[in-house]
Order: sequence, then structure tokens, then C-alpha cells
Amino acid sequence: MLLLKRLMKRPESAKSPRDAEAASPNLKLRGADVLPVSPRDGQAKDASKEVNILAADNVEHQKVVVLLSGLLYISTSASLILLNKHALASFQFHCPNALLLLHCLLAVFLVKMFEVVGWIKLEPLKWSIIKIWFPVNLLFVGMIVTSFFSLKLIGVAMFTLLKNLSNFITIIGDWYFFGRTYSLQVWCCLILMVGSACFGGYTDLRFSLEGYMWQLLNCIFTSAYALYLSGTMDRVAQFTTSKERMTEFSMVYYNNLLSIGPILILMLGYGEVITLPTQAALTNPEFIIVALVGGLLGFGISFTSLWYMSRTTATVYSLTGSLNKILVAVAGILLFAEPTTLRNLMSIVVGLAAGVIFVLAKAYGR
Repeated sequence: MLLLKRLMKRPESAKSPRDAEAASPNLKLRGADVLPVSPRDGQAKDASKEVNILAADNVEHQKVVVLLSGLLYISTSASLILLNKHALASFQFHCPNALLLLHCLLAVFLVKMFEVVGWIKLEPLKWSIIKIWFPVNLLFVGMIVTSFFSLKLIGVAMFTLLKNLSNFITIIGDWYFFGRTYSLQVWCCLILMVGSACFGGYTDLRFSLEGYMWQLLNCIFTSAYALYLSGTMDRVAQFTTSKERMTEFSMVYYNNLLSIGPILILMLGYGEVITLPTQAALTNPEFIIVALVGGLLGFGISFTSLWYMSRTTATVYSLTGSLNKILVAVAGILLFAEPTTLRNLMSIVVGLAAGVIFVLAKAYGR
């Protein structure tokens, strides 16, 4: 009996694991048993989901902004090229720098009016910003002046084809200054674009050595402007009132206002100050309308190009311009009855198609 009593009174250490789990409900359960979930853990998961949703929405918003700015840049750029060609070729107007001056003055006037009515807020003129921004203006003036001179002497289709050379210069600049690398497909497209430009020039019925030289300079200025602008916007940010990048309208204001001086110097150098009053086109109402609409589009391209540039890289900014070249080339041939041959037309088609493939190769061929 004594032995039986001792067996009935087992010590706690002798209890089975199942007994211990039953006696201690706070211990970890096994098998199909489920651990209790803390309310705090549930709140953390919900917060994480909300953050992921907001991040996804922000990415989608940025994609829409980039797409919208790119489309506006393309449409204003194409329209501006065609209108400027019309103004320079159809009315025998021989003061292109004066036309550029009108564009800049109109852009400054419009952006200041937007500020007066309270639609926008401009960064005040500061010497610290002007010192950094002025080289951008010199490149900007060089880009638009050379564009006008080349557009006056060569056809719209060849103008757009030769513009592809700026892609090659920009890629070289990206590689040399920023260490960016590109795939073999990108370089093959570049070679194809350069080759088609050379062959197009060889078969061009309206070949003009002076026009082609102006266009080559335009490609250099365009690439330098795209490469230099991105870094300039970052350096200017430390001197702005908000200590952030200038808004697009503020950049349009600075760009066009500071361009007036260099353009006036060009007008003096080319004698346009004397010859401007004698231009018969100034008495033509159609020319006045074309010039004013061109000025409005000039304001539009100033805004859309800076807006798009601030949302993307220098290379994408330069390459996106190739997407509107097909439309511009076709419209130029039809609207201005530009003479062409089958070989010249094929070189234009190949070069412009290579520009489109170039964009895809750069995006997906890294």
C-alpha cells in the first residue's frame, strides 16, 4: 500500500509534456494549434499594405507625368518647326534673330502675366542664380539660332534626319562625363542613324553645305544643352528661396529673359537692326499671325522641354525628340513640296525608323 501511495504522488518533474502543456496555456502549442496574434502585429501589417499602395500610386502618377510632359514636348516641338519653316521660307523674311527675339519677349511677357494674376509664383532674379544659369542660356541661344539658320537653308525632312546626330553626341557625352554604358543594340542603331544621315545628305537634291554646317552646330548645342541642364538645376537649388529646384515656369522666365541680351548682340552683328524695318513681310497680316503663333509655341516649347527635362534624363530627353521626326518629315515634304528621290526618301525612312528603335534599344537593351 505504501508503494502504491508513492506512485500516485508523482513529483512535478515527472509529469508528461502533454500534462505540462495543459497546465500552462501560455506555452507554445503544437500541431494544428494556432498561436494567438497580437493586435499590434495586425496594425503593422495594415500600415505596411497602405504604404505599398501609396508607393504604387506614386509610381503610376510619375509615369503619367512623364508621359504627359513628353507628349506636350513632342507636339509643341513639331508644330514650332513647321511654323518657323513657314515663316522663314514663305514670306522672304531675312531676320531670323529678330524672330527669336520676339519669341523670347513673348515668353517673358506671358510668364510674368501668369504671376501677376496669381496663377504661378516665380523665383526672383538673383545674381547668385544668374551666374550659374547664364551658361545654360548661351547654349539655349546657340541651339535655337543654329536651328533657325539651318531650317532656312535645308528641307524639313533632312533637318529632322540630321537632328538624329544629336543622339550620337549625347550618348558619347553620357559615356564620357557620367560613365553610363549602353548595349550593342544601342550602338548599332547609332551607327545606322549616322549612316542614313550621311547617305541622305549625299542624295539630297537641295544640298546646302552652309545649311548642313549650321545643322551640325545645332546638334552640338542641343546635346550640350541637354547634358549641362540637368546638373545646373541641382546646383541652382541651393540658392532658391525654397532651397529646392526651380519650378518649370521660373526656369522659362530665367531662360528667356537672359537670352534677350545675346540675341540683341546677334542682331547687331548680322545687321538686322538696320534691315528689320525694311522687311516687306512685316506688312503681311498672315506673317504677323504666323510669327505670333510661333511665339506662343516658343513659350510652350520652353515650358514643355524644361518640364520634361526635369522629369527624365538628358539622354531620354534627347531621344524622345526622335519620336516626332517622322511626323515632321512627312508634313514638311507634303506642306512645302520638297523635292526628293527614292534613295533620299529611303535614307530618311531608315534614319527615322532607327531613331525609334534607338529609344526601345536604350530602354530594354541594357
